[in-house]
Amino acid sequence: MNAFNVGPAESPRRIYGEYVSGNYFAVLGVKPVRGRAFLPSESGDNPGASPVAVISYRLWRSLFQGDPGVVGKTIRVNRYELTVAGIAPEEFRGTMPGMAVEIWIPVSMAPLLNGQGDWLLEDRGVRQMWVTARLKPGVAIEQANAEVEACSRHLAVESPKTSEGFHASLMPVWKAHLGMQSVLLEPLRILMAVCFLLFLIVGANVANLQLARATARRRELSVRVALGAGRWRLVRQLLTESLLLSAMGALAGVALAAWLGRSLLWMLPPVEFPVKLDFSLNVDVLGFTVLLCCACSLLTGLAPAVHSVRSSLVDALKEGGRSGTPGAGQNRTRGLLVVSEVALALVALVGTALFVRSFQNARAIHPGFDAGNVLFAQYHLDTFCQNAEQRAQFCYRLRDRIRELPGTAAVSFANSWPLAIGTGQRSNIQVEGYVPGPTEQMQVSSATVAPGFFDTMRIPVLEGRDFTERDDPDSPTVALVNQTFARRYFRGGNPVGRRVLVDGGSSTVIGLVKDSKYYRLTEPPTPYLYLAYRQWHGGEFWTAFFIRTLGPARGSIGALRREAAAIEPNAGVADVVEFEEMVAGSLYAQRVAAALLSVLGGVSLLLAALGMYSVLAYAVSQRVHEFGIRLALGAEPFDVVVLVLRRGIAMTVAGMVVGVVLAIAAMRMAAGLLVGVSPGDPVAIGGAALFLGAIAMVASYLPARRATKVDPTVMLREV
Repeated sequence: MNAFNVGPAESPRRIYGEYVSGNYFAVLGVKPVRGRAFLPSESGDNPGASPVAVISYRLWRSLFQGDPGVVGKTIRVNRYELTVAGIAPEEFRGTMPGMAVEIWIPVSMAPLLNGQGDWLLEDRGVRQMWVTARLKPGVAIEQANAEVEACSRHLAVESPKTSEGFHASLMPVWKAHLGMQSVLLEPLRILMAVCFLLFLIVGANVANLQLARATARRRELSVRVALGAGRWRLVRQLLTESLLLSAMGALAGVALAAWLGRSLLWMLPPVEFPVKLDFSLNVDVLGFTVLLCCACSLLTGLAPAVHSVRSSLVDALKEGGRSGTPGAGQNRTRGLLVVSEVALALVALVGTALFVRSFQNARAIHPGFDAGNVLFAQYHLDTFCQNAEQRAQFCYRLRDRIRELPGTAAVSFANSWPLAIGTGQRSNIQVEGYVPGPTEQMQVSSATVAPGFFDTMRIPVLEGRDFTERDDPDSPTVALVNQTFARRYFRGGNPVGRRVLVDGGSSTVIGLVKDSKYYRLTEPPTPYLYLAYRQWHGGEFWTAFFIRTLGPARGSIGALRREAAAIEPNAGVADVVEFEEMVAGSLYAQRVAAALLSVLGGVSLLLAALGMYSVLAYAVSQRVHEFGIRLALGAEPFDVVVLVLRRGIAMTVAGMVVGVVLAIAAMRMAAGLLVGVSPGDPVAIGGAALFLGAIAMVASYLPARRATKVDPTVMLREV
């Protein structure tokens, strides 16, 4: 995914696109709705030989207002004119799931458009391309993967200098490490688990209510059997009623999903590239809804139907009065359903407690830098600078202009930034006096930073000094390391003055900085290497600016955009955000989990209490004569309350025992998202159990209290 500036030089628009081979659309079987795809002659590797592009349907509508004559015209892309060859179909968004590609350009244009040089096409060691393949009919992916792996081994033997250790594998597009899969996989798994758990709880609750209704109709159904109705016919009737109930719920759910679907976007972390998730109600969604509807009707209707048609005709006809009395089998079934609801509710409450505590723990982690009152701006230098010298000049000119702004406290820039998705670089190192293990990989994360970076981010320099303007290409190469680097490779000694080989070049360590977080707030301490921007940048293709302001950072966004646009109009479209937003966004997985499970915990608690109340209330209504007789014979109201509560307590305890086991097992599968708390945390489990127990006692007490209001004289008169 590459950034491009499209449109007039004075008012460009930032879009994202892909460099692709000439047969890209042919392999995918995608035909443009207007114009053509790339020609075989546009598949070469001659830099700049194919100045054409295929644009997305969305870009055609938004930038060109759907002008049918745009095909064949030229558009300005990164200072160069490209001819629009075709317009992709509306539903086609590229091969990066979850992302909306807006332009496709032949890869031969990359050296020209992004100033990357011919090495992108000529260097066999480049690993910046993803290969998309279509399998032949009848070929399994395992067979194709074996062929790809054999090919990669052959390359390693044939070209050991560039391909030794190189490994290639084949996988479905949705499993590949591109697009939004890696970002959304964990939140979507949590969402699916939440929905499945809620489905089971609701199903158990509805099944309980269906059992109560079937008990009330037991005499009616038994009479119908006596008059010749087949039992299977009655089962079908009851299942049909259950299916109709499920269908009405499904229709309401589909309508609600269509209305609330876009709200799921809050799950997304802050990312610069365009995200496009399809929330439309297509055939797949509706088909899955039908399957769920059928499953729900079986889950909630089968047990009541079977219990109803197995009733004894004689027993049913003996029931004089207004309703049937549930047998032992139905009582057990309803009790088991309540036990399952309590167990599932406890799983949800334990999950809620664990993830809320985990989120609080993660938020309390200090990142090692101060993100307050800091603006972050990312510039894709390759979209408006032609070479390394121009890119470096832009960065230093912009820094100097920002320094002069009245609201600026400090400013610096780097080629990487903390806690951003997919950023950072790795450097091969050799450390003076350190002998690596036989299988130890001598690679560390690194960043090239400009002078003043540590002061701007308030990362303490513990030993030595920071980079200065004197650390330029004509001076000895220098580096700074963090505490973990010093502990691992210098055995905790003072690293200042020691030498490190970085990607083959010797550097002297001039300073030791405090550890901070680089990729995730929850990561363990990791070695990190900082390099001088003037000595190592080589003209970075993108650069991040950090501006510490004297007041609220948001108030300086407009001034920053104006200063960048004054140097280069294309730079005015850069992404500028408060850095605190990026730090908060790094916890999106924990935030989503805590929010979803909090909703699930509340709903499941309500449903479990409702299930408990309905079972005991119905049991009280069926035993009202018994309670009247007990009270008439001298029983105290307290005795009746205990009698009803006993059953509620028994179901609650049984459900909690099962729920604790299920909760620990479920939370172990999500242990990777927990921060500072274990899946079997006794505080979370104990607190959830006590809270659920208290609610269950209230739900049990209300029917028990009703039982004490029975008038013995009235009940004896009705016996």
